Amino acid sequence: MTQLREVALLLALPMALGAQNYDTIQVRSQALRGGVYMLTGAGGNIALSVGADAAFIIDDQYAPLSNKILAAIKAITPLPVKFVMNTHWHFDHTGGNENMGKAGAILVAHDNVRKRLSADQFVEFLKRAEKAAPPVALPVVTFTDSIAFHVNGEELVAFHVPKAHTDGDAIVHFTKANVIHMGDTYVRYGYPFVDISSGGNVSGIVTAADRALAVCNADTKVIPGHGVVADCGSLKTYRDMIATIRDRVAAAIRAGKSLDAIKAEKPTAEFDAKVGGTFVSPDQFVEFTYRSLGGK
Repeated sequence: MTQLREVALLLALPMALGAQNYDTIQVRSQALRGGVYMLTGAGGNIALSVGADAAFIIDDQYAPLSNKILAAIKAITPLPVKFVMNTHWHFDHTGGNENMGKAGAILVAHDNVRKRLSADQFVEFLKRAEKAAPPVALPVVTFTDSIAFHVNGEELVAFHVPKAHTDGDAIVHFTKANVIHMGDTYVRYGYPFVDISSGGNVSGIVTAADRALAVCNADTKVIPGHGVVADCGSLKTYRDMIATIRDRVAAAIRAGKSLDAIKAEKPTAEFDAKVGGTFVSPDQFVEFTYRSLGGK
């Protein structure tokens, strides 16, 4: 039911956020291991690290949910949220930044996240304009390639994966707890949304999975940007599906076929029933792939 609720919310994103009744949303926590939890509500999955030092969260969903998120955290630890790490700039992952920043949290993200939040944006796929965020909602610590945090007896390593879901994606590895937060480079609501207008690229989605799989083992818990906790086997299956579709579309482009002709060939057909989901249709994913590979 959580996945269905998230998909319904995503489908409503082109509308004003005020149309969503956040009063009905419940923020739930799921213990993973080593002081790491996953929080779900509406928008992107949140990872929470707790211990002797502070609360550290990955992403913060929507502003109207901040109090519920903080209450869920308080039920786990009395310590305040000291760090908020954004996996990318999208509003369902950074909407709580302003509230968290005002409460004293240090906001952290890739350089391109700050750049995009600092200026007006337009998400072409959603036909949605986003105004620049206020200064208090902007990351105050940014990085280019990677950054490490030593907190709660844990080493968190965030590393940039270029041009994947967007141009500012970061994957976060809780090295001792053996948990990985993928952001929206890995989702479980169906085919991934590749935000071409924000610098995303299907090949980067494959590379992101490869980077995560390089630090995966049989016991790793994988937090997707949306959907239930996964393992490395599920991530590998997802990676291979995306790569297979990409390679088929690339071959069709080399053969001189148009986008309409490629859609008619249904390069996703063998996966459609297994993937499910309605946020990104098979034809829309084929178009993301086509445009990622230089098709016009």
